[in-house]
Amino acid sequence: MSDSQSWYIVKRPAGNCEIIASNEVTADKNSQAIEKWGPFDSQADAIARRVGLIRAGRCQPV
Repeated sequence: MSDSQSWYIVKRPAGNCEIIASNEVTADKNSQAIEKWGPFDSQADAIARRVGLIRAGRCQPV
């Protein structure tokens, strides 16, 4: 994995939030995304932020 990789949280219409890599964000533009948070430096940072979004009621757990 590259050191320059960043991670995003993407909220889907169903309310679920997914963590995706920056290279998938460009390929993901055609799908429906309600909200997007990021970039995060590591996948662990993105996971921690997603937990916070779930606790705040902004996302549904998968």
